[in-house]
Amino acid sequence: MAKTEECQLPTSMENKPKLSILGLGKLGAPMVAAFAARGFRVIGVDVNADFVRLINEGRSSVFEPHLEDYLRANKSMISATQNYEEAVLNSDITFIIVPTPSDNNNDFSMKYVVEVGKKIGEAIKKKKTFHLVVLTSTVTPSSTQRELLPVLARSSQKQLGRDFGLCYNPEFIALGEVIEDILNPDFVLIGESDKRSGDILEEFYKNVCQNNPPIKKMSIINAEITKIALNTYVTTKISYANMLAELCEAIPGGNVDVVTDALGCDTRIGQKYLKGALGYMGPCFPRDGRAFMYTAKKFGISLPITQATDEINRRQVPRLQEKVLRLVPKKGKIAVLGVAYKPNTNIIEESQGLEFAKVFSEKEFQVKVYDPKAMAEAKKSLNNALFSASLKEAVGEADLIFIATPWEEFKNMKPAWLKHGVVLFDCWRILDPRKYEGIAKYIPLGVNVR
Repeated sequence: MAKTEECQLPTSMENKPKLSILGLGKLGAPMVAAFAARGFRVIGVDVNADFVRLINEGRSSVFEPHLEDYLRANKSMISATQNYEEAVLNSDITFIIVPTPSDNNNDFSMKYVVEVGKKIGEAIKKKKTFHLVVLTSTVTPSSTQRELLPVLARSSQKQLGRDFGLCYNPEFIALGEVIEDILNPDFVLIGESDKRSGDILEEFYKNVCQNNPPIKKMSIINAEITKIALNTYVTTKISYANMLAELCEAIPGGNVDVVTDALGCDTRIGQKYLKGALGYMGPCFPRDGRAFMYTAKKFGISLPITQATDEINRRQVPRLQEKVLRLVPKKGKIAVLGVAYKPNTNIIEESQGLEFAKVFSEKEFQVKVYDPKAMAEAKKSLNNALFSASLKEAVGEADLIFIATPWEEFKNMKPAWLKHGVVLFDCWRILDPRKYEGIAKYIPLGVNVR
């Protein structure tokens, strides 16, 4: 647990811009906390009255490790409101971090961005000082200038570059590590409408980041392409590792961890995201790939690597279903451990563990689900599964235990809790199989087991 003193950074407020952050969800709330911890006054804005109330109380509606420690420790630097005009008029830089959900074409919808853009513009119209607008939400290339900029200019009746500026500045974060990633990024990406706007945002990040990262400034369109290209490159790496896992399972003596450990030593490849396991999940990676393909199609370009990456990812759950069906008796009992898409979050979007539980609970198997943080969300999505209050309760009567999320808690599963002969299907290879010898049959994904 983060200590209060680690969440604070006493700094001089002289000449520091005041910030407003529109959207207090899974990224917006941590941004409020992180920026305040670096000595900036921050006004959070959201249409949801409960989100606003919680921020003002030093709490948050979203789960993120240490987030509430930061909010409480820096409460004097933070306020929240539902009044967009008030927030913009009392700040110098406005960050937009509202949802951009996928539409029927797999494009990112700009509906909420445009709505708040109009409100920002109406407030800028009343200002006499320069105001910088920063779009952080993920969008498809060309969306910022095609949809947000005209709304800002029209509603403010002001001139870009003279009266207000516009930047595209996406974050590269992982849920469960958001504050750390904001304060210590690999690099900062700034798409600038003009040099003045880019320089202001660059100076801001020099005061925010603790690790002096590279700051890459470019046009807005190139920043939009860079954001979505980076995410789809990472997913390609994940699907490549999963392809190797499937191959290693088929070849006698094959072990994906041995192979990827060696591959990752090459600096051209690296170890990150090179883990043969379940596919990529969550609110970003799956939809980013689909949006990238949609964007390319609009310009008459095909993306065969991204297409293959997506196909491999979609194949993971069906291929694992086939393996499990051979290991569990008809109408048997299955424990699914983990429905959050990764540890340290309660987000279940595109969760393959959730999909697995759903499919098997509809096939006349008795499915029990347990997750340390995502149970409330899972109950909204699973109609036929049972829900366990503890790890011990979930695994006690299971014929097969399917480890879908590598939560630290699952490593502490005690052999005494298990039924003799249970199958341990470990997608992430987090268990020590020696602990369960003579009790369970251990099946590690990505390893050839005779």
